[in-house]
Amino acid sequence: MKAIILSGGEGTRLRSISGGLPKPMMPLLGKPLLERTVALLRENGFDRLCVTLHYAPEAIRRCLGDGGRFGVSIEYRQEATPLGTAGAVRNCRDFIGDDTVLVMSGDCACDFDLAELFRGHEAGVTIALAANAEPLPYGLVVTDRAGRITGFVEKPTWEKVVTDRVSTGIYVLAPDVTDRIPEGVPYDFAKDLFPKLLAEGVPMTGRIMEGYWCDVGTPRAYYQCNLDALDGFYRLPEENGPTRRVIPCRDRARLMRAMTEALAEFGADMTDGLTYNSEQGRAHLAPLADRTALALEGDPAAVRAVEALARRLERSV
Repeated sequence: MKAIILSGGEGTRLRSISGGLPKPMMPLLGKPLLERTVALLRENGFDRLCVTLHYAPEAIRRCLGDGGRFGVSIEYRQEATPLGTAGAVRNCRDFIGDDTVLVMSGDCACDFDLAELFRGHEAGVTIALAANAEPLPYGLVVTDRAGRITGFVEKPTWEKVVTDRVSTGIYVLAPDVTDRIPEGVPYDFAKDLFPKLLAEGVPMTGRIMEGYWCDVGTPRAYYQCNLDALDGFYRLPEENGPTRRVIPCRDRARLMRAMTEALAEFGADMTDGLTYNSEQGRAHLAPLADRTALALEGDPAAVRAVEALARRLERSV
């Protein structure tokens, strides 16, 4: 599967702490964020990547090379002048060919199931959405109950907030969508392309995603993202040893009861917290003592299965 990583931005809001590094090259627990993004894509089955470049391109080329050490192949497309988010993707048209492609920003940190997002795409555009209680810095995406997109509100004031669902800057695009982007001129997804597609009746779907997402565009967000990774809220796909996740909840005892009932038929061990063993591996779940959340640790596939169940139950119990 193919993916495009938008990595041409200068990161002016991070300049006070970046030392001139491109924003995607900022270290996240010892490794550039861009490496974390490549690892996430590889984990989700995206093995052919194209990275867009503009600011400090050689730093990114040196970091990623041809992708061989990450288990993927990487191509580059460099812009002489900034082309905007959509224009940068149009510049990769030869890479896209006749294939559906996933697009994501090189300066966002997330642990979404991107393979599921890709599999669920049917036509036109699918946008990955996240719920955000403070949505003003982001683009709001309005959907109906079936997930069809009915409107966009770009970086609103509170008086114009009509939803908590924001665009994460992660899109799945049918190949014909990229043909609607003008070639060689600055063009933006949120401001230019998506309103045009909506007006023309092109199918557009919003998918609310499970898991962690952070736009590391400011020093405060960048530092918080590092803390979230240390605390297990943000799962790093290439970490050695057991995968650890923290699942916030309203009532940890109630959610543990629901999880115990759901996993009892699979022979879960309740000696010390809740231990789930399956063909996917082992996962251990227990409440945290210092906050209303559950700690989940174990083999990656088993952790993903238990986490998905816990998040479903948290919405229903």
